[in-house]
Amino acid sequence: MLEESSSRLSSFAIKAHAHCSNQSSLHFLCYRDSSPTAPHTSTPYASQSFYLSVRESRSRQDETSRSLKMSDGQKFQLGTIGALSLSVVSSVSIVICNKALISTLGFTFATTLTSWHLLVTFCSLHVALLMKLFEHKPFDARAVMGFGILNGISIGLLNLSLGFNSVGFYQMTKLAIIPCTVLLETVFFRKKFSRSIQFSLTILLLGVGIATVTDLQLNALGSFLSLLAVLTTCVAQIMTNTIQKKFKVSSTQLLYQSCPYQALTLFIAGPFLDWCLTDLNVFAFKYTPQVLFFIVLSCLISVSVNFSTFLVIGKTSAVTYQVLGHLKTCLVLGFGYVLLHDPFSWRNILGILVAIVGMVLYSYCCTLESQQKSNEVSSAQLSQVKESESDPLISVENGTAILGDGVGPKAPAWSSNKDLHA
Repeated sequence: MLEESSSRLSSFAIKAHAHCSNQSSLHFLCYRDSSPTAPHTSTPYASQSFYLSVRESRSRQDETSRSLKMSDGQKFQLGTIGALSLSVVSSVSIVICNKALISTLGFTFATTLTSWHLLVTFCSLHVALLMKLFEHKPFDARAVMGFGILNGISIGLLNLSLGFNSVGFYQMTKLAIIPCTVLLETVFFRKKFSRSIQFSLTILLLGVGIATVTDLQLNALGSFLSLLAVLTTCVAQIMTNTIQKKFKVSSTQLLYQSCPYQALTLFIAGPFLDWCLTDLNVFAFKYTPQVLFFIVLSCLISVSVNFSTFLVIGKTSAVTYQVLGHLKTCLVLGFGYVLLHDPFSWRNILGILVAIVGMVLYSYCCTLESQQKSNEVSSAQLSQVKESESDPLISVENGTAILGDGVGPKAPAWSSNKDLHA
């Protein structure tokens, strides 16, 4: 009987140690046998070795979780850099393509062209879905519909703002999106922006204003349209970030579900808005092979533009996306001067340099704050690990003691026909 009891006790230790590799604490339910029980023996050395093995198992789990979190953080940083790079390259490419299409070939129907962009984007994502490149995840239909329609309206209002205002005032409208976004996120989402972030954004906006704003011709209708364009654009971009986090959907899933509503909104309103702005009918335009080539090329590039837009806002924020947009503006001005020999002045150069300083400061401040937050999270997790190490490792019902250093447990009475419950 003594040998049988000793073997059962060792079997109990092996099962408990195996179960500790998956759980941080154990709670064993022990049963007494109806038959008389034999005396059980326990040594302090066995309890110490069992306690140390549990500690080693837990420390290995902590090291594994830390390494996984570090690798996840590195993957997130690489994904963010890739999204920013894709957004810059695709946006600059589509600006050059559209400039050739609109300025050189005379296709001035920007709103209708945007609806075609969204339609091609949806078709491309649908093909990717059929190829199982991403998973379809339906969620709140009302939120998707409202978000898609709002995005379409904001695009149409921005085009109207450009049509009814001077180029300088339109650039001021685009500059107003960042402070408006900061204000909305502060008031409605209680998001805090440090003084260093605010200072860097001020320098950025000042530089872009110097480089792009030339004349400020105001009119009542144009100012009203610009105000609506700024508000709808800010809300739509904030929703892009909040919807992805609230419903836990990826940028691809959100873009796939909202694209039909955006495309339908602009497809209905686009020809009318373009007629109001140009006095021309998009359906009466002469589509030469050269025009069709640039339209198809623009639509193909727009797939990566739309995808990278949702990806950047989802991984960063609406403010960061606007900062990236001003970087694109500076790059377009530089490419226009170098490649297309557009007129350039010292004012443009000074503004671009000031804007670049603001972008560098913003990137540095954001990186510094994210590192501080990650350090705070890791220190909090480390303190929780230390507290959990001082907690009881095993508690056993029916009169047994908690395992500790150098303390042997009181052995429970085991039944020969009962299983171990964890």
